[in-house]
Amino acid sequence: MIERYFATCPRGLEQVLAAELAALGGQSIEPVDGGVAFAGDQALCYAANLESRVASRVLWQVGQARYRSEHDLFDAARALPWPRLFDVGHTIRVNVSAIRSPVKSLDFVTLRVKDAVCDAFRQQRGSRPDVDTQAPDVRIHAFLTRDQATFYLDTSGEALFKRGWRAAGGDAPLRENLAAGILRLTGWAPPTPLFDPMCGSGTFLVESAMMALDAAPGLDRSFGFERLSGFDADLWRTLREKARARRRRLDRLPIYGSDKSGSVLGMARENLAAIGLAGAVELKQMDVLDGGPPAAGGIMVMNPPYGERLGGTDELAAFYPRLGDALKQRYAGWTAYILTSDLNLARLIGLKATKRTPLYNGALECRLFEYRLVAGSLRRRKPAGGDA
Repeated sequence: MIERYFATCPRGLEQVLAAELAALGGQSIEPVDGGVAFAGDQALCYAANLESRVASRVLWQVGQARYRSEHDLFDAARALPWPRLFDVGHTIRVNVSAIRSPVKSLDFVTLRVKDAVCDAFRQQRGSRPDVDTQAPDVRIHAFLTRDQATFYLDTSGEALFKRGWRAAGGDAPLRENLAAGILRLTGWAPPTPLFDPMCGSGTFLVESAMMALDAAPGLDRSFGFERLSGFDADLWRTLREKARARRRRLDRLPIYGSDKSGSVLGMARENLAAIGLAGAVELKQMDVLDGGPPAAGGIMVMNPPYGERLGGTDELAAFYPRLGDALKQRYAGWTAYILTSDLNLARLIGLKATKRTPLYNGALECRLFEYRLVAGSLRRRKPAGGDA
């Protein structure tokens, strides 16, 4: 049976996600700001959760209605067959988001949708589900436009970027699906070397290693669809077994990471070990400003520190030109991809970007800058105005 779904993702990665869903067999694929609408059967829903490296959540569309007021929204939610979709014993949470909606309070709408769901259960089952805003069994989403409400059940549960491998964090580590999307944007694939010279807790390293080994990102976690009515345990077991069987044998990969901090490098080592990749990635304690490349050429990707993490404006103003000098002098033959949220600082690197891709890290607007590092070129005489 074909159903409608909506997969959310970090803004800027919609086309990458659309390509993923198409490869999985998705139909009627429509990228929009913040995600991709698509259609497919139950197997596709399970596979999207299991296999997507870029999606944040996969939402199953269970209803849609026109509305003019909060009362209309209550009636629309109340009319949906919630007791047939999940058990009354499961806890719930309702999330409401909107674009150009005339409603005065999304909190009030959230309360009314919750009341409508509970009323439906009370009438048909004689009791209502409990609410758990921290760790609910079932997540209900309502999305409002100017005159239309769409209701979803979350088939993912915990956000999909929570792969389950992160044993050690760090200061605001890059989300796994954003890192994976950036890797897709670089076009990297083995045997091309990949190097993160400021690897932090190792997000780029783990995600690239999982790609190289064809390891499904959701293989070792649970999902929201397992708690919905109609869950097909046999189908899910078959999909997981196929994914597990195709994973490539662990071997040394052309993936390298470094960081100037030994303790931070220890977190990367711990995360790689937690997912069984300790022997696949080469780590080295090194300052990007002083060290050299691990190979003659390849893809370099980094999310440099900024703001309070580096100390202040003076330190930042000194760091970025030195980073540009290091890249120019020692990394000819490499293509560098640098993610930053401070566009002024990006200008200070002194290299001419060959591509700029707008991305969002949560609500934070960023740019992914591409620099093709060729000896004797791409060096600016001085920072230029405009978007670097």
